Amino acid sequence: MEEFQHSYSRLCKESGSEPQETVLQQLQELPRGRLDLATQSLTVDTCRALGKLLQKEVLLTELILSDCMLSEEGAALLLQGLCAHTVVRFLDLKGNNLQAAGAEALGQLLRQNKSIQSLTLEWNNLGTWEDAFATFCGALAGNGTLRQLDLRNNQISHKGAEELALALTCNASLQQLDLRWNSIGLLGGRALVNSLPRNRTLWRLELAGNNIPGDILRAVEQAMDHNQERQTTSRENQARTHVLSKEVKHLQEEKSRQFLDLMETIDKQRKEMARSSRASAACVGQLQEALNERHSIINALKAKLQMAEAALALSEQKAQGLGELLATAEQEQRNLAQRQAKEHRMEQQEAAEREFKLLRDLSAANEKNLLLQNQVDELERKVRAQQEQLFLARQELSNTTAELKMRANQAEERLELEKKRSRQSLEDLEQLRAKEVEHMTRHLEESERAMQERVQRLEASRLSLEERQHLAHLEEKLQVEGLRRRLEELQQELSNKDQEKVAEVTRVRVELHEQNGRLQAELTAQEALKEKVAALERRLKVIAGDHREALLDRESENASLREKLRLKEAEIARIREEEAQRAGFLQNAVLAYVQGSPLRAVNPQK
Repeated sequence: MEEFQHSYSRLCKESGSEPQETVLQQLQELPRGRLDLATQSLTVDTCRALGKLLQKEVLLTELILSDCMLSEEGAALLLQGLCAHTVVRFLDLKGNNLQAAGAEALGQLLRQNKSIQSLTLEWNNLGTWEDAFATFCGALAGNGTLRQLDLRNNQISHKGAEELALALTCNASLQQLDLRWNSIGLLGGRALVNSLPRNRTLWRLELAGNNIPGDILRAVEQAMDHNQERQTTSRENQARTHVLSKEVKHLQEEKSRQFLDLMETIDKQRKEMARSSRASAACVGQLQEALNERHSIINALKAKLQMAEAALALSEQKAQGLGELLATAEQEQRNLAQRQAKEHRMEQQEAAEREFKLLRDLSAANEKNLLLQNQVDELERKVRAQQEQLFLARQELSNTTAELKMRANQAEERLELEKKRSRQSLEDLEQLRAKEVEHMTRHLEESERAMQERVQRLEASRLSLEERQHLAHLEEKLQVEGLRRRLEELQQELSNKDQEKVAEVTRVRVELHEQNGRLQAELTAQEALKEKVAALERRLKVIAGDHREALLDRESENASLREKLRLKEAEIARIREEEAQRAGFLQNAVLAYVQGSPLRAVNPQK
């Protein structure tokens, strides 16, 4: 708690006041979780510092501020600090003379704090100001954590009791309420009695010293007994529910443990059965293989025995007929030897002829293969040549495209120059026309001024020169006509220059149009070149596809020729093996016949 003490001292010094020694002493001797400042006269600065400290999470469960002579401002600061506190459970504000501001601060505390369970407000004046007490009762109605409330000696009237009754109808957490030594009276008692049936949590309500009739007190006592019985039953039900939930949880854990044990046993049995089945399957497979091997051996022995018996019977028959057929066999042997030699020569000749024919076919196939290979090489050269042509065409296309772009840029530059030149010529023409118009205007103005001066001189001399009036008038007309003709000539010149300017603009437009036509023709030629390149690419793709198909056909034809050649070689080898086997069989038969003949022992010379 030294940190709490240092924080209190620092906050007091920051506010410009000295910390109270008695408070520091109490903070130094502070037991764990309990702050007792009873009978300590707390100043407003101390209350402000304590309020700021209580806004933090200080581990205080009990706060005792009884008989501290709190002012309205100090109480408001302390209660404001407790609004956000979430640890304190017991608050004692006995004997602090809390009035309207204190009641409103307590209402705000009950609305915002969710941890206070016991609140002692004995010996205060909360009930004197009815509006403030109504605010306190409204906050009490919405509070859900307060269990015990002590309002003894608070000057609560029957109107305050009615507000408390309304709060009790909405409150669902308050269990003990002490209203002794107030001024509730008959009306307040009836209001409280009427509110009790809708409250099921309040089981202790003290109303002594309030001038309440005995029947109302008995009704209150009956209601409290009923609520107490309900609370007892509820606690018993909760205890039973808790016990049953524990038993159910224990049974569930036991069931789950048994189920897990059973699943482990089943898994072990399954693994053991699988292992034993694999072992038995392996043993059965080995036994079956051994049995099959024995059966095969027995069948082979039986076959050998049958063959031996047949050979024995045949040898016995041969032995019986050998003596009779010996001479015939010798003659037949000589004839057979001659015929065999003749057949052997003929078969050798046929084999040589077949071999010669196969070699000729092989050479023809090789020549054909070489011809196909030459064709493939020729096609590859054509493809390379076409690829080179395509590359050249693409290069030409790129060069043409670059040239066309360069020409287009040059045409655009020329067009811009022509535009600038035409604009400059138009500006020059405009300036020239403006100058000529200005010159003509100035000349006309000067002539008009001269005419006016001359008219004035003529008007001045009119009286003296009446005889020459007609001649002057004619001269004036002639001068006016000359000036009019000059003006018409100038207007004609202006119109001619306008026509020249229009013709120049028309010529520039025609040139721009011709340049656009040439650019369009060049773009058309470029598009035609692109189409030609695309056609060449498509043709190249078709040629490549045909070449690929021809290669595939040649490869398949080569493969078929190689297969035929392999079959011919296999047939030649088979014929040779058959000839060799036949010669071997004949030689073995002759030798066996000669060795097994009984005349050999009699006439070994033969």
